Amino acid sequence: MTTPMHRRTALKSMGSLVLLLGGADIAFGASIVAVRVWPAADYTRVTIESDQPLSQKHFMAENPSRLVIDIDGLELSPALRDLVGKVRADDPFIAGVRAGQNQPRVVRMVIDLKQPTAPQLFTLAPVAAYQHRLVFDLYPTQERDPLLALIRDKQSAEQQAAKTVQDALGEFIGKVDKPGTPAPLPPLAQASAVPLPPLAAAPLPPPIQQTPAPLPPAAQGRIDRLIVVAIDPGHGGEDPGASGPSGLHEKDVVLRIALQLRDALNTLPNMRAMLTRDSDFFVPLHERVRKAQRVQADLFVSIHADAFITPQARGASVFALSQGGATSAAARWMANRENAADAVGGVNIKSKDAAVLRALLDMSTTAQIRDSLKLGSEVLGQIGKVGRLHKGSVEQAGFAVLKAPDIPSILVESAFISNPEEEAKLRDPEYQAQLVRALTVGIQRYFAKNPPLARSRQL
Repeated sequence: MTTPMHRRTALKSMGSLVLLLGGADIAFGASIVAVRVWPAADYTRVTIESDQPLSQKHFMAENPSRLVIDIDGLELSPALRDLVGKVRADDPFIAGVRAGQNQPRVVRMVIDLKQPTAPQLFTLAPVAAYQHRLVFDLYPTQERDPLLALIRDKQSAEQQAAKTVQDALGEFIGKVDKPGTPAPLPPLAQASAVPLPPLAAAPLPPPIQQTPAPLPPAAQGRIDRLIVVAIDPGHGGEDPGASGPSGLHEKDVVLRIALQLRDALNTLPNMRAMLTRDSDFFVPLHERVRKAQRVQADLFVSIHADAFITPQARGASVFALSQGGATSAAARWMANRENAADAVGGVNIKSKDAAVLRALLDMSTTAQIRDSLKLGSEVLGQIGKVGRLHKGSVEQAGFAVLKAPDIPSILVESAFISNPEEEAKLRDPEYQAQLVRALTVGIQRYFAKNPPLARSRQL
């Protein structure tokens, strides 16, 4: 016969067993919070976010090529089934995804691949707004050469320009051959000045319209090779950056600005722009610098639209690297915030190259900082003609993304997205065009005064 005392003793024993097992042992499995796919030409990332840590085993299979992943402690859920529909037809790496319950509490995912792929799988601890993340990064086995891509892009543009001239001459000759028809003179190429392209369909407001001064002839004569400018839109993919009061993400607006700046620079003689990202995907800080180094960039311009602890902060800023302390508490705060992007975006800390690359980036030089301050001063002077400045001089702090030892590098805070008025400006295509024009003129003025050195490898 069971007495009340016996029941109390049994319950106490069960309670002790629960404590010994712990929460992970008695849970029925992790719950999926979200699944995301970030396709890009560089690599495709798949993220599974859950309320508990996930472990996995994976292997590659051939004929056809596919990545097989077994995820422990998981039951097949609608969220995982939704992953199938998140794969885009134009994804350069993933042809399709299948998921099924391989065995109790083990879900098997099969990712069908479009090309030879070197996958990296790793987990990320909770950070910022994210819970536990299981990440699959699908990289090509053969990394594309960005320098070769720039050269081909330049050759294609030159061929198109030559075709346009030939078509114009053909039309001119045809009119000359017609008796009694006065032939108009063909347009002359403007070689004496570097014109700025129109950046918006609507004209800029009168107070902001400027006629950029042409480069001095002496300076033009010394720019006898292709100049490469690396443009770095901050954040991206898993890392949205700062967000405005109405929900505008920093990663989105800086990408729009960067794309316009690339197009503006590409219309200038002897200049070509390279983007560290051209769509919505995450790029680690050291990889942004490495991309600039691989194309032998002459400049590195990182574009941001940061937030501050109070919505009253406003105005654009330009930053260069500091080998010592930051020039202000705000500069130090912003550098710390930007340097945390890797933790939010998700870097595979087991990557064998990461430690080597970080060591290389610490070799910043006095000459690089000096030239960065010159570039920053030119850009800041032009941005000040567009709108309010947060600081009237170039500030300095330990931004990791500015640590290329051989490339003058600046970080431009285009406005404070945390300020409601400035968030509205960042949404405005006209303001974006004005900012792009200011950046373009600032870069031109820097090269007019500081012609690039000759390269051992000509582009």
